[in-house]
Amino acid sequence: MQNTVEEKLELEHHAARLFMRWYERNTGKKIRHIWHNQPIRPDVSCVFEGERLDLEIAHLYGSEAEAMSILGRNLTDKTRDFLRNLEKEPDHRLLKALNRILDNKSEKCYQTKRVWLVIRNAHPSWTRLDIKALEHHISVPYHHPFEKIWIVGDMEGKSGIVRLYP
Repeated sequence: MQNTVEEKLELEHHAARLFMRWYERNTGKKIRHIWHNQPIRPDVSCVFEGERLDLEIAHLYGSEAEAMSILGRNLTDKTRDFLRNLEKEPDHRLLKALNRILDNKSEKCYQTKRVWLVIRNAHPSWTRLDIKALEHHISVPYHHPFEKIWIVGDMEGKSGIVRLYP
């Protein structure tokens, strides 16, 4: 198994490529050449309309325990119990998890001109349609550094993207 830094980079690059592919398909505007950045900048940069565009990448799992399960980590009995209890909760977990990401990312500051937030839904029970249905309930913080906020609807990028902001 690769180390967590390599895995994180791979997940971010894959999410960026999926997003860029859908963005190009939907708009006809080209986004090219991704590269990874140092921590003071967003995760990934690319060229969009002849200029640098930075992408901050996040993954929507639901909870840390669910992330461990989805990523194939060894789970303790306690974590397995936690996941079983989560399955009993109503569907508001998607909205809660998404709003938590938006709150956390809104507090970041980047040394860049333009940055978009791209969230990839990694939870197998949630779909782009579930996210779209919650669109008017999602709480984008008033102050945040992002020009646009997008969601890739599923881990493999088969269902497309949803723009959350503006």
